[in-house]
Amino acid sequence: MMTIRQAVNWGAEKLRDNNVDNAEYDSFELLSSINGMTRTFYFINGDNELSEKDFSLFKEYIEKRASHKPLQHILGKAYFYGYEFVVNENVLIPRQDTEILVSEVIKVAKDGYDILDMCTGSGCIGITLAKKFPDSNVTGVDISDKALAVAWKNKCNLDADNIDFIQSDLFAALGADRRYDIIVSNPPYIPTKVIEGLQDEVRLHDPMLALDGTEDGLMFYRRITDKSWDYLKMNGYLCYEIGAEQAADVSDIMKQAGFKDIVVVKDLAGLDRVVMGRK
Repeated sequence: MMTIRQAVNWGAEKLRDNNVDNAEYDSFELLSSINGMTRTFYFINGDNELSEKDFSLFKEYIEKRASHKPLQHILGKAYFYGYEFVVNENVLIPRQDTEILVSEVIKVAKDGYDILDMCTGSGCIGITLAKKFPDSNVTGVDISDKALAVAWKNKCNLDADNIDFIQSDLFAALGADRRYDIIVSNPPYIPTKVIEGLQDEVRLHDPMLALDGTEDGLMFYRRITDKSWDYLKMNGYLCYEIGAEQAADVSDIMKQAGFKDIVVVKDLAGLDRVVMGRK
């Protein structure tokens, strides 16, 4: 049998051989999900023998990761803004870039605001905002019933009592009299022709419904912006995550719809990531 350290090194080598990024990190995370070890435990007790049962399951996990199944899908969880979210193949994996969007919304929101999270997916944006503003009423909308099942599970796990979810094709199922202080969205924005060139982890495992922004990647920005005007309170904010090359186009879509005070915010890599404006 292998020691714990030998197993982690074996897993990392298998992942490197299959061109998996962050091989050492992923190998450690997969084994720690099985035996519960911390980094400190690993450094002190890495020469302890790994049980045959744990190694068998670890080998299964490594094979899945070597096939480029995302680490988060194997573990069934991802972390976003300090919270743990359930994820699977029916939702986008929450990404650090999207935390920029949430941070910008937090800057303009107040507790008690009515907030709409359009294309909610796992619910990571809406639930985070619900946790940050416990007196606010948050609504998450998605067309996918499978995605909403994940969002409801996250709502319950995180005790986010002030968020509800609605299955809808954008605004179609919302009441005509609904008004919000903030509409926030991370919509599908990848042009169809670009999807085939994405990493296998994204192209093969993220739901196409959450990726495909149609021919130019801008369809959902047009549709959401057009309807948002009717669902926002006066001076309400519309806040988007965008692709790195879409700032000018999305800003123009919002400007043509009548939005003002439009700003573009960059992510930690210096790429355009958020566009927001006021009614």
